[in-house]
Amino acid sequence: MHLELERSLGAEQLPFRPERVKELRAARRNPARRKAAALEELRRELAPCCRCELGKARKNLVFGVGRPDADLMFIGEGPGQQEDEQGIPFVGLAGQLLTKIIEAIGLTRDEVYIANIVKCRPPGNRPPLPEESALCLPYLRRQIEIIRPRIIVTLGNVPTQTLLQTAAGITKMRGIFVERDGALFLPTFHPAYLLRDPAKKKEVWEDMKTVWAKMRALGLKIGELKSAR
Repeated sequence: MHLELERSLGAEQLPFRPERVKELRAARRNPARRKAAALEELRRELAPCCRCELGKARKNLVFGVGRPDADLMFIGEGPGQQEDEQGIPFVGLAGQLLTKIIEAIGLTRDEVYIANIVKCRPPGNRPPLPEESALCLPYLRRQIEIIRPRIIVTLGNVPTQTLLQTAAGITKMRGIFVERDGALFLPTFHPAYLLRDPAKKKEVWEDMKTVWAKMRALGLKIGELKSAR
């Protein structure tokens, strides 16, 4: 599957490093380590990517961060200025709010996985264009295949419409689980939207309580539910 993806993107050769053999053999004996190694390999492959204009203008690739075998994954639109500078998703004001949201359901950023539809910052922090999302989507799908989260929270219109292949807006989709490829997707508002309209925090809190209840019902690791923040 991976080779077919690379071929479809125009690759004719892939590098082979003999020193990686020992690392990969060791990783096979530990599922979390194996997933971490697979994610790192994918990140290395993506590092030189300039298939669209976003890659040519970025400072840093913003691949993703968190637990490689996380049960819960959050997917946003694309990196902003601070994310582009640090190479880490959701570190600005919206990211700080997302951290509080995660902590409110008894987890930490280290216990979930956080990524975006595109790995490079769109100019002016605009939403990714459909063609930009399409070029990056195979890599995001590969991340999801490696991590195999049980629940994926899509933040805003772009990740919701892209991953669920729908034209419906986030207002209509939010708070409702949709099953795709063995995972449960739950759309909710993007934290950046909550900074512009704090009144919507109540709806996101209801959505996160839904996520918490589902994780508990599935027997997944989850902390105590805290108050809305």
